[in-house]
Amino acid sequence: MRIVSLCPSNTELVHYLGLAHLLKGVDDFSDFPESVNVLPRLGPDLSIDMDAVEKLQPDLILASLSVPGMEKNIDELNRRKLPYVMYNPQSVGDILDDLLDLGMRCGVSERAKQTVQYAYKMMDDYKDASSMLQERPSIYFEWWPKPVFTPGKTNWLTEIAFLAGGVNCFADKESANYQTNWDEVKQKNPDHICMVWVGVQTAKMKPELLHKRPGWNGMKALVQNHIHILDEDLFCRPSPRLFTGLQKLASILHPEQFPAYTGLDPLMVQTGSK
Repeated sequence: MRIVSLCPSNTELVHYLGLAHLLKGVDDFSDFPESVNVLPRLGPDLSIDMDAVEKLQPDLILASLSVPGMEKNIDELNRRKLPYVMYNPQSVGDILDDLLDLGMRCGVSERAKQTVQYAYKMMDDYKDASSMLQERPSIYFEWWPKPVFTPGKTNWLTEIAFLAGGVNCFADKESANYQTNWDEVKQKNPDHICMVWVGVQTAKMKPELLHKRPGWNGMKALVQNHIHILDEDLFCRPSPRLFTGLQKLASILHPEQFPAYTGLDPLMVQTGSK
């Protein structure tokens, strides 16, 4: 089977099914697993080179609607009558359902079921552990600084925060991605600020910039130095790598309640995979 992926999260779904060797081309932003770095690049996810895709003669193209603007990829796939499946997950459950669907399409349903079963067990374990906490700190996730975007209620990161023993301070906003402003964040006065800018490496994010925002120096998170730079690839992508992000966030918020973060992928370790 020849598979082409048009976004990083779909590339990672293939990895969790143990099928990365079937990938024949990926978008410019796919960087995990490392084996994809030698594959043909098909352009950024919002501007895919469909001629290059077609030349690869894929049996299945993994498309997405997780970022506004990806609709034009779907239109072009339909126009060319290329074989594709489209995913648009909003919740952790959606992501796991997509893994099951792809496993079925690729003939590895048992591998998919095994991974999903452990994922739900891990979620139950974290739910139980976090239910014992006396209080949940509030978290502000900054996905982008100008304009300011943060996850709302219907978003996988809101779920991950709750499993980790915290609460997204913008969980009262119905949209998956909520556009706010610095004044509104200041009014929320979160206990923790997590900088996780989409598409930006951690080394390029500067927490000192938060102190330059009007009125922010008095916020709890800044006074207590609860500012955390998180890995975009562990928190912003709708893939099972979120469970590694869950381990990391829980160890930051409640080091006495949850195990230390090791960097090992819990789902791959459980299935005996690398």
